[in-house]
Amino acid sequence: MADTARTHHDITSRDQYSMLGRDRDQYPYGRSDYQTSGQDYSKTRQIAKAATAVTAGGSLLVLSSLTLVGTVIALTVATPLLVIFSPILVPALITVALIITGFLSSGGFGIAAITVFSWIYKYATGEHPQGSDKLDSARMKLGSKAQDLKDRAQYYGQQHTGGEHDRDRTRGTHHTTTTT
Repeated sequence: MADTARTHHDITSRDQYSMLGRDRDQYPYGRSDYQTSGQDYSKTRQIAKAATAVTAGGSLLVLSSLTLVGTVIALTVATPLLVIFSPILVPALITVALIITGFLSSGGFGIAAITVFSWIYKYATGEHPQGSDKLDSARMKLGSKAQDLKDRAQYYGQQHTGGEHDRDRTRGTHHTTTTT
């Protein structure tokens, strides 16, 4: 079995020899002309990319400068009007902003209240709205902690009260209460 695998050296050294048979018909001007045109193609492509980038960048630069000039002209025209009408416009804008903020916040609080009331209604009627299981477990934990604290307070209260009476008896002092 003949080795048909070609190495890079075999391929490049073949180009040094004259063209034979079918290769001559496929490349009528010679293979070297097509290889240089491939290099020319990559240079042409780089030039086209650069030209496109310069064109796009230049047009965007022109648009941004036109926008800047328009903004400066608009501010130049509007500044005297703003200075003249500022005693009227500034309080009016502040008032409008406060009114809009008030309406938006009251609407948001109203929606929040309706949502909470509907959740409470569903929970009270026996439906299980989202999060009710967490509320139940928190209620159970708080109840058990409260009962635990109550039991501890009673235990320490009885221990403290019982110990105080015993100590007073051993000293022979009695507490008297005075009423005035």
